[in-house]
Amino acid sequence: MSVEKTSVTVRIAGEEHTIRASAEPAYTRRCAKLVDDRIHQIRLQAGLIEGHKAAILAALSIADECFQAQEDLAGIRQDLAARAAELSRRLRDATEGRPAGG
Repeated sequence: MSVEKTSVTVRIAGEEHTIRASAEPAYTRRCAKLVDDRIHQIRLQAGLIEGHKAAILAALSIADECFQAQEDLAGIRQDLAARAAELSRRLRDATEGRPAGG
């Protein structure tokens, strides 16, 4: 089963790039805009910086955000699992006629 790929032309750091992806074109454009915006932000902060160095710093910044989001999600999942276990325990106690909190 092959997934149909679509070509989308995007502009990143002042250069046009044609991207072939199985994702929706709007999604590919959103991804490209994120990268372009981050490169622009880094260039504003760092002043004159070579294009490839700005791209590397942008990639590191986006990777950092990704890892932070993954850690946040893991914490949320852990909290949710603990809450579900507590709720399950309370429901089991209530159906067995045990007093709450004990």
